[in-house]
Amino acid sequence: MWNTPLTQEVTHKADEIISSASDERALLDAICSLLHTELLRYNWVGFYMIANAPGEEPMLELGPFRGSMTPHTRIPLNQGICGAAASTGKTVVVDDVNSDARYLACSLETKSELVVPLFVDGVVAGELDIDSHFPAAFGHEDRCLCEYIAVATGKALERLRSR
Repeated sequence: MWNTPLTQEVTHKADEIISSASDERALLDAICSLLHTELLRYNWVGFYMIANAPGEEPMLELGPFRGSMTPHTRIPLNQGICGAAASTGKTVVVDDVNSDARYLACSLETKSELVVPLFVDGVVAGELDIDSHFPAAFGHEDRCLCEYIAVATGKALERLRSR
């Protein structure tokens, strides 16, 4: 299924983390740690989860992450690359963030971004956001890997939330 031994290894480790998860926050934190540690060009890895506070518009709220602090702890669903992925339910890959008007600048080092929606019970509940200091850092295999992890993580969240 995967072209590289590294992707196979990361997939195997992710499957172990996901299958043994007993806590939502610990699961998301462990996935961030795995991707940030194993895939060196993944310079920032984090989850944004949709918060639906009564009387407020739904917002993406920063969850567990690895990398530098970000000023974007809350993102409206109609803003940024993250908002685009969450509002459309589709993966967004940007090879050059400086050429994409949707990009919410958070680091001068960030050159490319990959955002994968996270579905729980068929509804977008959040997303996996990855930044790289390298232009065009995310190829087909990166996209497939992150989409695989997002689907498996979403299923684990369904299991954890149904208890």
